[in-house]
Amino acid sequence: MIHRKFDPNKDKEACHRIWREVGWIENEKHEKAMDVFLEGNRVLMGDINGNAEALVVSSPGLFRYLEKDIPLCAVCGVTTSYVGRRRGLAGKLTAELVALDAAEGACIAGLGIFDQGYYDKLGFGTGPYETYVGFDPATLDLNVTPPPPVRLSKDDWELIHRSRLNRMCVHGNTSLLREEITRAEMQWTKNGFGLGYMDAENELLSHHFWCRPAEGEHGPYLINWMCYRNYFQFLELLGLIKNLGDQVHLVKLNEPAAIQMQDLLKTPFRNYRITERSKYEATSRAIAYWQIRICNLEKCLEDTVLHGEPVTFNLKLRDPIEKYLEQDAPWHGISGSYIVTLGPRSHAAKGHDRSLPVLEASVGALSRMWIGARPPSGLCVTDDLAGPEELIRKLDSILLLPTPRVDWDY
Repeated sequence: MIHRKFDPNKDKEACHRIWREVGWIENEKHEKAMDVFLEGNRVLMGDINGNAEALVVSSPGLFRYLEKDIPLCAVCGVTTSYVGRRRGLAGKLTAELVALDAAEGACIAGLGIFDQGYYDKLGFGTGPYETYVGFDPATLDLNVTPPPPVRLSKDDWELIHRSRLNRMCVHGNTSLLREEITRAEMQWTKNGFGLGYMDAENELLSHHFWCRPAEGEHGPYLINWMCYRNYFQFLELLGLIKNLGDQVHLVKLNEPAAIQMQDLLKTPFRNYRITERSKYEATSRAIAYWQIRICNLEKCLEDTVLHGEPVTFNLKLRDPIEKYLEQDAPWHGISGSYIVTLGPRSHAAKGHDRSLPVLEASVGALSRMWIGARPPSGLCVTDDLAGPEELIRKLDSILLLPTPRVDWDY
């Protein structure tokens, strides 16, 4: 393989240089946060002429699939210096990173994208739209009076990380296990602060939010994340946000799964018209910015429990990542022929049964279908998935999944 392992004594300055060149860090405080981030994760380096010119980073995590937690390789950073551009280095390093994590038990891999198409070449498929909502906190329509909260600072990263891991999770939610992730994220947040509540024993943080004041005293404020164990706690946190409305004119947050924020706002269309094109525009936008791919089909389907009449078919699966991997890689993708059953007891095994219909798919399209990002019938139109009409109809019927929400960006 072309990579080498990160050596903090040798590579730290080169990593700082690369991230400064791509605009991810700007000052010494950012460099210190980067050092914390790198120390807690897997980092692979790529050299050109003896100099480090690329690095890729992954962190172990969990992906909630319905009621199950599935081991995840979270690709947290892919960066190439000015010198290393257009040489295929980032693609090969990312493929090798996924191969190492997959060989060690990661059943799926995920990442954030800078644009559509690049990581499709490694078998990644795009998740659903995430909705970012901006609103005047004073317009929250809540019958909640939250008690005085606990003030949280960057020094409380251990409490906050545990709170993130213990939050209520639903389909698609991601949790990153290494505490250095939370510590680094909080250090990166300029003027960041949090508010929340301790549990009855006053030992653990039961629910909280972490916030960044983007501009001035009137905002906008950006809620980086909210963590809660039930929906009453969610409403209590919204009550705290509402209390900011005397001073703050706009708050932005990623709409939580199962919640439609418009239900909780007074006159949302009127407020949009009043604030349109202003600094405090109260509106929402949707963007599909994360991708995912299956790395172990058999294991993923072992944890797939679907309601309805089972559907069994042949799967002819194409995995483009194999073109980016050397022969000595510990894992070479999941291309091949499988017999697949989706239902209350799902499973996949290598083989082919001539009596069954055939579904042809890339691993990216299959991954999108499996998580419920889009129905199979839609993927037949826009992605690399094809099969007999009757098979597609049955797959549409059984893959009625909640929209997956990542909830923890990486």
